[in-house]
Amino acid sequence: MADNKSLIAAGKAKKDEFYTQLSDIENELRHYKEQLRGKIIFCNCDDPYESNFFRYFAINFNYLGLKKLIATCYDPSPIAYTQLSLFDDGEPIKNKNRHAYKIEITKVPDLNQDGAVDLADVETLLKSKNNTLTLLNGDGDFRSVECVELLKQADIVVTNPPFSLFREYVEMLVLYKKHFIIIGNVNAITYKEIFPLIKNNQLWFGASIHSGDRAFYVPDDYPLNAAGCGIDSTGRRFIRVKGVRWYTNLDIDQRHEELILFKHYTPEEYPKYDNYDAIEVSKTVNIPCDYDGLMGVPITFLDKYNPDQFEILGLDDHRVEWRGRGPDLNGKALYRRIIIRRKI
Repeated sequence: MADNKSLIAAGKAKKDEFYTQLSDIENELRHYKEQLRGKIIFCNCDDPYESNFFRYFAINFNYLGLKKLIATCYDPSPIAYTQLSLFDDGEPIKNKNRHAYKIEITKVPDLNQDGAVDLADVETLLKSKNNTLTLLNGDGDFRSVECVELLKQADIVVTNPPFSLFREYVEMLVLYKKHFIIIGNVNAITYKEIFPLIKNNQLWFGASIHSGDRAFYVPDDYPLNAAGCGIDSTGRRFIRVKGVRWYTNLDIDQRHEELILFKHYTPEEYPKYDNYDAIEVSKTVNIPCDYDGLMGVPITFLDKYNPDQFEILGLDDHRVEWRGRGPDLNGKALYRRIIIRRKI
């Protein structure tokens, strides 16, 4: 199992081409079917030839009654060069250095006429010269002018953004007031740009991932030098990453499920921090049912957070700046704690 060192290294090297498994996408997006219906979906970190986000929405385009599906990829695309013939109609490409492109879909026909749109139809669509792939003028960066113009059209953004640019990515979505369902690392909640959104109920965890690690496909040149990395039966490289979560601002039923509390408060079991007037609760399941004061809980509390049941006050000492440590307990610094209290 890979530890977070592999993720940090990837961020430093801008090796952020992690391709999400279709099963993980399906498990999450089934919770949003009615909210997705009839919308313009934008996958702005997604090469359609590689992205399972694109495949999911193309396959389910008619079922969800989508208005439009847009996907853009970053240059250099590992696939684009082999697909350049789609753009030239037999004529030489003027600028073969540009490999970033977009696809915009307003319908997905049953091309193989088997009675349903499936993966084979999507693959045929991508290979067809009648598809709506066009080269971008720039490099396909989600911050570029042409990608921002596409973002303005969208109702909901769904993708796996670069982990190393997660702060900037979310800031942009908030700036343009977009709904989103995206993947990030659980530690992102401690970022000064992210935590205020969580505290103010503008951002929360999705429904389907609350523990364990997840496998992501990576490019063929990605180094496989961490435990848990490997090559699957189809020859694709993958890396396993701990602490992955879905982040969204679309409401879901799971967010309002009440956490059953059964423990009772005693000073012996719930000591106060040395440097902060709150008690330590080391596990979410141990939150006492009869304590009305401030409590420090692990950041994974957000997996069970119900805004109707609890109020989030801040990160350990009510500040959102990263101190590199949490509160002190018996002279020992703990990892970050979210300060909460029960709503009465």
